[in-house]
Amino acid sequence: MKRTISIALAALLLHAMAPSSAAAQNREHQQAAADVRMLQEQTQQLALTIAALNQALAESLKGISTRLDVANEATRKGFADQKLLVDNLANDVRVIRERSDDTNVRISALREELEALRSTVLSLQEAAVAAQRPAVPLDPNTPAPAVPTAGTPVPAAPQTPPPAAPPSTAGLSPQRMYDAARADYFAGQYAAAVLGFDAFLRAFPRSELADDAYFSIGESNYSQNRFAEAVAAYNQVIQTYPGTNAVPDAYYKRGLAQERLGQLDAARASWQAVSKSFPDSAAATLAKQNLDRTLKQP
Repeated sequence: MKRTISIALAALLLHAMAPSSAAAQNREHQQAAADVRMLQEQTQQLALTIAALNQALAESLKGISTRLDVANEATRKGFADQKLLVDNLANDVRVIRERSDDTNVRISALREELEALRSTVLSLQEAAVAAQRPAVPLDPNTPAPAVPTAGTPVPAAPQTPPPAAPPSTAGLSPQRMYDAARADYFAGQYAAAVLGFDAFLRAFPRSELADDAYFSIGESNYSQNRFAEAVAAYNQVIQTYPGTNAVPDAYYKRGLAQERLGQLDAARASWQAVSKSFPDSAAATLAKQNLDRTLKQP
């Protein structure tokens, strides 16, 4: 009997506890669902915030890119303006340098003309002083000349030739004197050309055309088969004007003149010198050809 009552009470207790357990589980489910909804809302809010930040960042990057493009364009324009300014300055400097070189050439020509005028004035003064010198007095111990008798022919007094007047270069510029001598050379009047170049060198020894004048003297003598004189003129170019443009040709032509004089070893030495010192010149090319030609000779 007691056992039956205990079982009945336990059943009643279980029946009474079942609704309360279901209610607790329901509350837990509702709390979890609320938490999930809250997490979803927070996730949506976070997604909206990230989207807003991305949009703001994109707009900021776009603005920065635009400003960079503007800055780059301004920089390119500034560089272009600076390059134009530098080019203009370089052109101005080039023009100034050319005008300065032209001025220096003119000053040099005027200096040479002044020196020629001074030499001419000094020569004229010396001639005038010589003309004004008194005659040499006769020595009293010198016997008087014999008086010729009638019918004896009187010998004529010796005629003393007047002193030659020095050539005047007054009013002549170096270029005009040089061009006149060159005209004689190209006309085949080699003797007159030598005289003209020689007068030019006496009047303007420090002219920039002096090396060309000596070389032209050598060429004129070579054309007249005066090979020894040509070698001397070429030597003058090589020794006196070592840094000028006439030196390679002077070496080459000196070798040709020495070959015509029978000085074959000297000619080869001249051609070897121009080939070694001026390997890129046209004279060096011609010199190598002549070296090969002479080396093949027996």
